[in-house]
Amino acid sequence: MDIQKIIAEAVKALTENEELLREFNKNPGKTLEKKLGIDLPDEQINAVVAGIKAKLGLDDAMDAASKLMGLLGRK
Repeated sequence: MDIQKIIAEAVKALTENEELLREFNKNPGKTLEKKLGIDLPDEQINAVVAGIKAKLGLDDAMDAASKLMGLLGRK
């Protein structure tokens, strides 16, 4: 399997569908498996999720949001 191709296709699908992107943000592994039909072992799903988040910039955004919430005294 071409992991880069899977990542590219998933990023395209996620950027074209806001609801799907929200579901991915809440539960990335399950969304990939159930909604996008990607069936991989857990280790590979985790790598795909990491690759997708990197492409979408979600890790940086989530980290920034987390830091902001901490500054506001919220968890």
